[in-house]
Amino acid sequence: MANFTEEIKNEIMSNGLSSDCCKLAFLSAFIRTSGSVVSRGGHFGFEVVTENERAADFLCDMLEQDFGIVIADAGAGYDAFTGRDKLTFVCADERTERLLEEMKIIRKTQAGASLMFGIDEELIARDCCLSAYLKGAFLGGGSCTVPDESSYSRTGYHFEVVFANKITAGDFCDLLCSLDVLAKLVARKDSAVVYVKSKEVISDLLNAMGAESCLDKLNRLVERKELTNNLNRASNCSVSNIDKALTASVAQISAIETIRQTMGLKNLSSILFEVAEARLADPNASMQELADRLKISKSCLNHRMRKIAEIARTLSQD
Repeated sequence: MANFTEEIKNEIMSNGLSSDCCKLAFLSAFIRTSGSVVSRGGHFGFEVVTENERAADFLCDMLEQDFGIVIADAGAGYDAFTGRDKLTFVCADERTERLLEEMKIIRKTQAGASLMFGIDEELIARDCCLSAYLKGAFLGGGSCTVPDESSYSRTGYHFEVVFANKITAGDFCDLLCSLDVLAKLVARKDSAVVYVKSKEVISDLLNAMGAESCLDKLNRLVERKELTNNLNRASNCSVSNIDKALTASVAQISAIETIRQTMGLKNLSSILFEVAEARLADPNASMQELADRLKISKSCLNHRMRKIAEIARTLSQD
């Protein structure tokens, strides 16, 4: 998995966007991360700078085909700081100005125009548009790194999106919170960075962006790393693996019992209810054995068990 970031971005672009409302949300997020508002010839517009040639082509095609905006001012240069080429293009005319209003980046009144730094709720009101905003933000300013699967480590997972200002980044954290994702926000030079370091949360974000192939790849990596870690531990003491499995089973049963005693298991979704019942029916079964009985992959079972644990933790905090 040499460059997981590029794989995610390529899948986002390959999947495309179907509706105009989603395209507006996507473009708005992309400009918030890779662009800036400019004023030329009496009109507001935007300038976009990116190192990803395919992303530039994808954005230009969308602007031209869906919004009738043709890129008239484009160029390429060299970024001495990163040592990579960068592409720059500018759109600034009456049509682009209207598009900026529709994307909730500027607001025009009788008194004049002003910049909007927050993420307008109307732009992401629908689930599909919220997903599109995530895609645009990641394509414009996102990166995701994962550890070497051969290394003996539980760390190294990192997912981030870089914004031009802290207000937008703060609203993006709120957006993620609506998906039950708690992200951190930190300043980095002149930018604001939203990031998470949990493989479970990264898995949820890939799912929210519809990057199913990358999600499957991440789950396989996590599973292989778990196997590598287990083998390394087994070389020191094989009993530790047995203890870990028993501990995991006890923790899973404890979480399920917490849910049973508070909200009740039948209030879980059907797929989580099925997993909970299977675990209670056989506390000693391995995860692979449970997965085989439920006719799902082990990585899928792990994902559902994590969801059950998250629900239990939330109920315990309440």
